[in-house]
This record gives sequence, structure tokens and C-alpha cells, in this order.
Amino acid sequence: MTNMVRIANLVVLTIIPAICSGFVIPHDRSPSTISRRHATLSPPKTEPVETNTPPPLAPLTIWGDEIAEIAEVQAKYRKLPRPEFPKRIDAGKLGLSGDIPAQLEYFRNNAAEIKAMMVESAAVVITGFDLMKEQDGFQEFYETIGMKTCLDPLHSVSARPTVDGKKNSPVYEAVNKESRKNFFIGMHNEFVGTRAPRAAAFVCFKPAETGGEFLIADGRSMFRDLDTELVQRLANRNIRYSVMELPFFDWISNLPELVQEPAKGFIKGLASAAINAKVDFNVDLRWGEAGYDRTRMLQARAPSQPAIVRHPVTNEPTWFCNVHSHSAVLRKNRESLYGAERFEDGASQINKSDMFFGDDGDISDEDLEEMDRVTMKNVQYIKMNTGDVVLLDNYKCLHGRNVFDGTRKHGVAWFEGWSGEEDMKANAQPTP
Repeated sequence: MTNMVRIANLVVLTIIPAICSGFVIPHDRSPSTISRRHATLSPPKTEPVETNTPPPLAPLTIWGDEIAEIAEVQAKYRKLPRPEFPKRIDAGKLGLSGDIPAQLEYFRNNAAEIKAMMVESAAVVITGFDLMKEQDGFQEFYETIGMKTCLDPLHSVSARPTVDGKKNSPVYEAVNKESRKNFFIGMHNEFVGTRAPRAAAFVCFKPAETGGEFLIADGRSMFRDLDTELVQRLANRNIRYSVMELPFFDWISNLPELVQEPAKGFIKGLASAAINAKVDFNVDLRWGEAGYDRTRMLQARAPSQPAIVRHPVTNEPTWFCNVHSHSAVLRKNRESLYGAERFEDGASQINKSDMFFGDDGDISDEDLEEMDRVTMKNVQYIKMNTGDVVLLDNYKCLHGRNVFDGTRKHGVAWFEGWSGEEDMKANAQPTP
């Protein structure tokens, strides 16, 4: 009994505070993850727009129905022309450089077209506008075109800092922290557990001196380009993320052998209750010894989910899977290019991620290499300057970030939807 009391005290003192202060769903931290919660972004010079009430929660993820005969669907899409990706809007080419009132009027008059471009092409790169160089102008931009903000999808598990430091501000910091500059943020869609924004706008307040490009990839092209056997395998087995690791349990090996299994059961139950009380989706805890110098750990896995879904508006099949950011193997492979990950506190260590098949089977190196190959084939590097914005459809467009040197100040606003979305859905063309 004395041993179990000591174990209980140790769990309370080490595990529960770690869960409460450090649990986030990773993106490469992760995307899904999250060195982003530690990023630092100084506010723009002008006073930001006051926000008194918080935006609504990010909407529930729309997984849709299973894609029947997915290999045949892929074959049909391979015969179709590839969509233009991304669309671009250049203030200079429109004769709007330096004229903020004219820029605002342009967005007001072309709001419906810009949103249609986002849905049809998955992303719109908007450059050369002075309006969005500061936070209040950035907010005015997306409000003018009719985007509806929502809370960061991490809201239920962790507070991502806002650009202006205000609690209910709708503009969040991107991954700018100097200690994470050599960390290549793998390609991912933004979702946490059961919630996923419909769209997002990423803004540059200051570009890094070197690197730091914003990365985008078209999920529809990912679906077309992947090996058909792999697509079928993923459709049959789904995927599952490990979203968290608790590497605090080597001391269990020093307990008497008869006490070790009861201790593990007690700790797992207590940690599971603490985690599931904090997040709005079911988390399954499993014992393991991989990673972190093969120390004994608890690994938290999210529910099984599809890797390919149909778009909520256009019904097109699209890659909606964060393997590129979540896979421990792919992250380890990138260390040879960018250097080892830097984990500077307990929360960063907790936020380790990995990926498995939905039945908990390991994904082979060959399958991971194929997913990495197709991802990087489709990645576009967008060098953003001050005031530039990338407006993207979160279901069709994956995003990431290149390594950088210097000071990088980027922000992001998440959207639950936009005005006119239901009309787009009603008018969507039939798809294979």
C-alpha cells in the first residue's frame, strides 16, 4: 500500500501538471505538433482592433462518407486536367500599389470571386497590398471578403499565443520562435481531434532574413499522384496518430517486480482520465519504450480516421492526412538536412507525434517514403513579404514552413466558413 501511495503522489506531481500545461496536438511538434504554442510574434506598430467576445469554436471535422471504389475514382481523376494551384492576386498588376482605400474597395467588390478562387484552386496568394501590413488591416481584409473567424482548433487543449497578446484576438502567432528555426514544419491540414477550420489566412508582418517560406500543397494532386496500391491500403485500414508521449516512467523498472504491472495500470488509468477530461475526443494510452533514448513512456493515440476525404463543398477527393508532419520516421530523416529537433522544456518533449495505420499496425518505410515523395513533389515554396496573405481552403490545401534564419513574424486567422458557402455547395458540379 505504501508503494502505491508513493506512486500516486509521483503521478500527481509529475504527470498531471505536464498534461495540464503542455498537452497539444502536434504538427511536427505537431501539425497536427506544436512548437507553435511557444512562438513569439511582436505586435504591429498600430493599435490592434479590440475584441471583446471570443470567436466560436472551430467547426467539427467533416469526414464524410467512405469513398467507394477509391482506386477507380483515382483513375478517373488522373485523366482530368490538374486544377490551377494556387491562384494569385498582385496589387501592382492591378494598379493598386500604395492606395489602401482602393485596395479595400477592390476586396469589397471582388469578395465573391476571391472566395470562389480559394475553393476552386485550394489557395490564393495575395501580394503587394499595403492594407494587410498590420493586424487591424489584415482583419479588415478578411472581414470585407466575408470570412467568418473561429477559435484556434487547439483551443480545447492549449492556448496558442495571439499576435497582439489579447485573450480573444482572432489572429494567432505562426511558428516564429528562434529555437525552432531549424525545424522544418511538415505539410499538414489544420485539425485537432474532432475539430478542423474550413479555411485559413496566413499573413506576413515581417519575413525572415533567410528562408522561412510558407509551404503549400494541393491535396487533390496528392490523391492523384500516390501509388494506387497505397491509396487502397490506406482506404482499407485508415490511419491513426500518436499525439502525445509521456516519457517519465523509467523509475517503474526500479520497483519490485510484483508491483510494476499494478503500478503501470494505476498510472495509465489516472493519466487517461486526466487527458480525456481535457480534450474533446477519445485518447487511447499505450505503454511503450520507443524514442527518448528508449525510456519507458505512455503514448496517447487519437481515434482511427481516413487519410482521403471528399471536400465538404465540391465533393472532390483530397488528401487530408498529416503523415508528413506527424511521422517520427520522416521527421528523423529531415534531421540530416536541418539538424536535430530542439526540445527545450517538458511540454516540447510531450508534444512528440507519430503515425500508424488505423488498426495500430506500423506503416512501412516504403509507404512512408512514397507519401514523402509525393508530398514534396507537390510542395510550392511561397516567399511572403510584409502584407502578403495566403488564403487557403483547409480541406484541399496542406501547409507547412521552411527553416529560417533571422526574425520571422507571421500570423494566422482560422475560419469556420464564409458568406456564400451554402450557395457554392448547392451549385457544385457533379464529381467522379
